[in-house]
Amino acid sequence: MKNFKRIAAIAGVIILLLIFCLPMVFAWGSSENSQALFRGAFAAAVLVPIVAYVFWMAYRIWGNKKPEENPNRMIENIIFDVGNVLVDYGWENYLRGYGFPEEKFQKIADATFRNPVWEEQDRAMHDESWYVDRFVESAPEYEKEIREVIRRDSECIHLKDYAETWVKYLKNQGYHLYVLSNYGSYMLDRTKQDMTFLKYMDGVIFSCDVHEIKPEADIYKTLLKRFNLKPEKSVFLDDREVNCEGARKAGIRAIQFKDLKQTAGELEKLGVK
Repeated sequence: MKNFKRIAAIAGVIILLLIFCLPMVFAWGSSENSQALFRGAFAAAVLVPIVAYVFWMAYRIWGNKKPEENPNRMIENIIFDVGNVLVDYGWENYLRGYGFPEEKFQKIADATFRNPVWEEQDRAMHDESWYVDRFVESAPEYEKEIREVIRRDSECIHLKDYAETWVKYLKNQGYHLYVLSNYGSYMLDRTKQDMTFLKYMDGVIFSCDVHEIKPEADIYKTLLKRFNLKPEKSVFLDDREVNCEGARKAGIRAIQFKDLKQTAGELEKLGVK
């Protein structure tokens, strides 16, 4: 965006210089139309800067304005988890959609979404096939089903209907917004394009990019250091209390997200409106 603005500014200067030079070019001409062309070029040299100035002033008055920041705010930074806060992570409904008998459903759930390897997958220390093999090892009799479930697992992620509106509102109120989320690299590759709220974020950390996961202390330290955040001026929203506790240990205020109304109410107690 900065490069675009720089190029546009240079192009504008060049165009204005050309417009100012045109009257001189026509003034020295010898054709019968030189005088008319001179007058037209002179008028353009006068009028174009005036019109450009009018448009610029109109933009200054009515254009998009950067939200004002209040230095007296208790909270300056709002940090979001993604799963079950800004997107639905509905793995149970997704897995139920296969119509497996109950015993089979439970075994596949234990082998995949409830498997400790699933959370370790968010650290992204191995390629996807390595993790899939570990899932299969937990229930080899259902290898075919497990591989199909993992192949389509991005179907359990859906953007919450309020996500972009909420994030945009907070951004317009002048808050700095960040993401701190446990997220596997392959799941991220398949779902990131649907996270329309990311364009409003001032910084984003997915666990797979830093090879650290919540609630370990290192990932909170990475967030604070990378974006130079004051922990006492920050609040973290996560649906899991253990992750909220990890943030509190790092000096960050935290709210366990249960639903939008509850979280908005607790944010309001911190002065976030």
